[in-house]
Amino acid sequence: MTSREALTEYVSAFTHSLVELGVADAVISPGSRSTPLAYACMKQQGLSVYRQIDERSAAYFALGMAKASGKPVMLLCTSGTAAANYFPAIVEAYYARVPLIVVTADRPHELREVGAPQAINQVNLFGSHVKWATDLPMPETENQLAFLSRHLHRSVQSASSEPKGPVHVNVPFREPLRIDFEQGYESFGEIAHFGGEMALSSASRKFLQDLLKKEKGLLIVGEMTLPMPVEFWDFIQHLDWPVLADPLSNLRGNVPLKAQHLIIDSYDALLKNEAFKEGIVPEAVIRIGPQPVSKPLTLFLAAVKPEVYAVFDESPMLRDAQSLATHHIQSSPNALWQLPLKMKAVNSYREKWTAASALYWEVVSLHCEEELDEGVLAKVFFDRLENCDLIVGSSMPIRDVDTFFKAAERDVVIYANRGANGIDGVVSTAFGVQAANQRPAYLFIGDLSFLHDMNGLIASKMQATDLTIVIMNNDGGGIFSYLPQSQEERHFEDLFATPTGLTFGDAAKMYDAQYAAVETAEQLVEALDQPKDKTVKIIEVFTDRQNNVTTHRKLWSRFNEELAKQ
Repeated sequence: MTSREALTEYVSAFTHSLVELGVADAVISPGSRSTPLAYACMKQQGLSVYRQIDERSAAYFALGMAKASGKPVMLLCTSGTAAANYFPAIVEAYYARVPLIVVTADRPHELREVGAPQAINQVNLFGSHVKWATDLPMPETENQLAFLSRHLHRSVQSASSEPKGPVHVNVPFREPLRIDFEQGYESFGEIAHFGGEMALSSASRKFLQDLLKKEKGLLIVGEMTLPMPVEFWDFIQHLDWPVLADPLSNLRGNVPLKAQHLIIDSYDALLKNEAFKEGIVPEAVIRIGPQPVSKPLTLFLAAVKPEVYAVFDESPMLRDAQSLATHHIQSSPNALWQLPLKMKAVNSYREKWTAASALYWEVVSLHCEEELDEGVLAKVFFDRLENCDLIVGSSMPIRDVDTFFKAAERDVVIYANRGANGIDGVVSTAFGVQAANQRPAYLFIGDLSFLHDMNGLIASKMQATDLTIVIMNNDGGGIFSYLPQSQEERHFEDLFATPTGLTFGDAAKMYDAQYAAVETAEQLVEALDQPKDKTVKIIEVFTDRQNNVTTHRKLWSRFNEELAKQ
């Protein structure tokens, strides 16, 4: 066997094994050292290939795909700093529990640490931010394909098992790097894998059945990337507890009419009211998914310290930042709504939440008729969404979703990068979500976050997409105006607000995107309704940071006054 035949056999076995293990998508950045695997991906049946020039953006693109699909995505780059540019997205994937197969091509061993070009120490490059890492042997005239197969099996199963996350496969190649496209491939003994869903133990089942009989209970639902089954809606109707639905819970859209009174989508606003909090201290809390975005909810739970705080987490790595959990149920939350429940009489505790939430939305409606700020414009945008995905930036955008996105029957699924809560890579994540779901997607993002990943727009030139980007441009970091440092005027603008004075019309032109600049609700509606004539539409909404703070606080004050009358 020649070295070229051995190389072809090796990379063909590599991609074939991944496809057999359920990997259907690969995101590739151009580079020399990764040539053999890039070629193999292009010729591999059953593997869809996406391209992105910038490795940082490519990694977030893959993250978005894996987040939306729930399946591991292969990520491939050349050697050197290309691999280092994956790091921010890998950190996000690790903490958000998103499965990625990170494949970095490398120099052969004799060119490591000797001053060779484009050669850095890539072994364990990502440290503790991947679940598992391996440095594979180079292709040889007598390849150990069974060894390769088992390492790839371990990679995919490690990435896909709870807690899901990224794994790193470092693959050295020696020149020449070309493969034979005509060479066939003979299958070898792959490993059959049988997994299973974790079920409730008899002890946890009895504990939950007793707990669910309580009246003053809260069901808190954090990020859930897959839609809730029919059984969930039946379960919460029988339970009749308030369901506090994080924006990423998949409970703000596709909500059956019969269950809408149970979904408390305004809890962030309600828990800013001291009098309301005093009257709704729970006896028990069950949380599924990670801790929600809302800081008022976090502070409320820390203050009341529920006697029973049960957390469903399939991983032994319990997420409990406030050290409040009293019970860790290591099981799929699907097991919860399989428990038999008798329909309860009307729950007065839940009715308090429902009534307060209904009042909140009445106040919001009046507020939006009389005021104009970033939140009001956000609600105008949210209310027009249907049959689409919404990807949301960190900082103010996700909080505006928490405040102004009302649960309804309409089909809208919301995504965000809340593993590490960074503002980088969000544009590319949105492209990845759209690629995975293949339906219209909207990105709601701030101006600084958009600037961080503006070159992610090049993805629209590499493959088909359907993305509308709504940029809230308040000329800086708007969220800092709500934080304590805003009270110190010295250096606030330079260190925190960081105004850039940039607008993005020219950027839209550079990437051949449709563009509109708006300042009013009417202009925003017109821009949203304007038919798309490009694959990407950018709507830049100009707002004033100080006015946003003043008007937001006016909403809270107005709601507190109305709630006090009840």
